[in-house]
Parts: sequence; C-alpha cells; structure tokens
Amino acid sequence: MSATPKDPDGTRDRILDAALDVFANKGYHSTKMDEIVDQSGTSKGAIYFHFPNKERLFLALVDQFADLLERRVKTAIANEQHGMVRVRIAIETCLDTFGRYRRPAKLLLVQATGLGSVFERKRIEVNERFANLIKQYLDEAVAVGEIAISDTDVVAHAWMGAIYGIVIRWVYTGEPEPGRIMATLPPLLLRSVGYER
Repeated sequence: MSATPKDPDGTRDRILDAALDVFANKGYHSTKMDEIVDQSGTSKGAIYFHFPNKERLFLALVDQFADLLERRVKTAIANEQHGMVRVRIAIETCLDTFGRYRRPAKLLLVQATGLGSVFERKRIEVNERFANLIKQYLDEAVAVGEIAISDTDVVAHAWMGAIYGIVIRWVYTGEPEPGRIMATLPPLLLRSVGYER
C-alpha cells in the first residue's frame, strides 16, 4: 500500500507507529528503513516524503512523545487555578505518562542517549520544555505565597533529573513498579520545597 494524497496525515501516523515498534524492539542503530516500510505497509517513497532520513524519523517520535506529555499535563491541570495543586498534578501526570507509554519513554530517555549531538540537543530541548513548565507552576505557587523558594529554575531542573533518573531505572529494570514511584516521588519532591499536601 502506498501513500495517497488524500490521507498524508494517516500515512505519517502509520509510519510513526511502525517506527516506534521497530526502534523499540531493535534500537536505533540496528533499525533499517526497509523494516519500517514493511511494518507500516507504506512505500519507501512515502517514508522519505515525510522523513528525509532515519534521524529525522527518530526525532519526530521524540517530538510526538513530548507533545503528548505536555498535552496530558496541561489537560490534567486545566481545572486547577494556580499554585502547588498544579505542581503536584503536573508531576503525577508526567510520571503517569511515562508509565503508560513505556516504549516512547525508552526512546526518549534511553535510546537517544549517546546517539550524537543532534539527539543530545533534542533531549536537552525536551528536558528544558518540561522544566520550564514545572518552573511556571512553581512561580505561580511562590506568587500566591504557598511556597518560598528563590530559584524555581534550579528546583525545576533538579526535579526533572529526579524524574528522569527513576523512570530510566524503571524502563531498564521494571523496578520500582509505577505504584511505588507515584506513592514516593511526588511527595518527596513537594516536601523538598516545603510543601506538604
């Protein structure tokens, strides 16, 4: 089946779904574009129409996961006005998303590591995106007097490091199981800025 002009987005989505399967199973270096062609049921021309090379396809998967993560966080906090409730929900939603979408999390947090400067820049970009989101909610909590920290930027980046560290361990080993992570990590992070829920 080849790409049709009537449904380029559907073709692109099929390619991304297939690429996620193949990358997750074989790793970046061992994946061949022909395997993604076979898995997606498209043509090589369709893949190259949407993605000029394997690198761009992999980076598109990282962006897709980052967009999903941000969308889930923003949806989860939409009904909360401000402050630490938003911070807590954002942390919990971030952890829940990594737990529900283990394969894309593995691509972002594990496979993109050590693939070169383009991939490292993308990882840093995604990390900055979410650290800035957390910083925004921390700033709101400071503004309404719920917490009193002076450097929300450092706190947000430290929290992202803690989240990534525990999720990477879970992606590799399956431990600690998600329930333990959710019960322990969010309260620990919140207490680190003097907030008890």
